[in-house]
Amino acid sequence: MRLEEHLDRAVESLVAEIKGTEVYRNYLTALAAVKRQPGLKEQVDEFRKKNYLMQSTGDMAFERIEQFEREYSDFRENPLVSDFLAAELALCRTIQQINFNITEALNFE
Repeated sequence: MRLEEHLDRAVESLVAEIKGTEVYRNYLTALAAVKRQPGLKEQVDEFRKKNYLMQSTGDMAFERIEQFEREYSDFRENPLVSDFLAAELALCRTIQQINFNITEALNFE
């Protein structure tokens, strides 16, 4: 078996393991709930886009952050939204931890 095939199988196995976790199941459940509400997924995507742009452009001025928080405070209080964002964050942290473990084990600098 070629190295690439072996790695592909290992990745497939890892993905299958991730899909079997409670974290991933919670994410799928929260995503499905958001998608059942007309237009809510699009609103969540817009919130995530604005949040990403604010963070990635370095626009982290206190006033800008407060304005963003005020603009979306009611939106984030929606249980479907807050549950989805929490589930998404938990899944992202799981993936980040896996990535960290791999790079650490490889002594990748």
